[in-house]
Amino acid sequence: MAVMGLWSGTDLDLPGYLRRIGFDGEPSPTLETLERLHRLHTTSIPFENLEIILGRGIPLDLESVQQKLVQSERGGYCFEHVGLFAAALERLGFTFTPIIGRVSLGADWTSRPATHALVVVEISGTRYLCDVGFGRGPLGPIELRDGVQTDQDGWRFRLSSDPIGDLFGTDRWTLWQHDEKWIDRHVFTLTPQTPIDYRVGNHFVSTSPRSPFVARPFIQQFTAAEHHTLDGDTLTTVRPDGPSASFSVPAPEVPDVLAETFGITLTSDDAAALVEIEAARRSSSDE
Repeated sequence: MAVMGLWSGTDLDLPGYLRRIGFDGEPSPTLETLERLHRLHTTSIPFENLEIILGRGIPLDLESVQQKLVQSERGGYCFEHVGLFAAALERLGFTFTPIIGRVSLGADWTSRPATHALVVVEISGTRYLCDVGFGRGPLGPIELRDGVQTDQDGWRFRLSSDPIGDLFGTDRWTLWQHDEKWIDRHVFTLTPQTPIDYRVGNHFVSTSPRSPFVARPFIQQFTAAEHHTLDGDTLTTVRPDGPSASFSVPAPEVPDVLAETFGITLTSDDAAALVEIEAARRSSSDE
């Protein structure tokens, strides 16, 4: 369980956050509110690593995260998303535990660092996994129960757990996503995390040459109908029924694609810098 005040919930601009995600009405610490918050947050605030590409750091204090994701209507990656979401949960009186996982995507998870932030929320004795910061769903919370499967507007997920066998009787959980076949997306335990834990992971993700987010732009926007990804110079759209389309985006057109497809409007200076950085990156990769 999160320690009250640890996630700066009292400093959250709650009306601003709710406007940002399109939540109307009076939120309360109920399953209905959690489901609406999760869906609206996931489909309103994109996933993006542009600050890293532009040569800037990723601060995780709530003031900075709010300024970027709420006031400036930008996006962020999991540590920013979960920090903002946790502040909202805390402010609304939910019982929750921030955790961290290892992204596997079908690969050997033991070679992956623990760098994906998630939250487990408990309501009336039932726990729910909330994954608002991955960039491709789920749309809503998933009951934390071994073998549970969920179909969310055609996007399919399931959870499994296996005992680790350590002295504490810990379970290792896996979130699976169906993409033509079931793929293990990430593994995690329920060990509680604090903001300083996330700062450690954030430092690796935003600075390490082994991080996938320091090499090229990686932007995602997820909705009930489709999932858009700009990975370097390739824009891909996937729908839950399977059809997808991809095409290359010339470097000068990247700022327009960010605005039109992902709802990210850069300043003129940042747009010009990104075009220059992308052109140089692509030229270097072609050599």
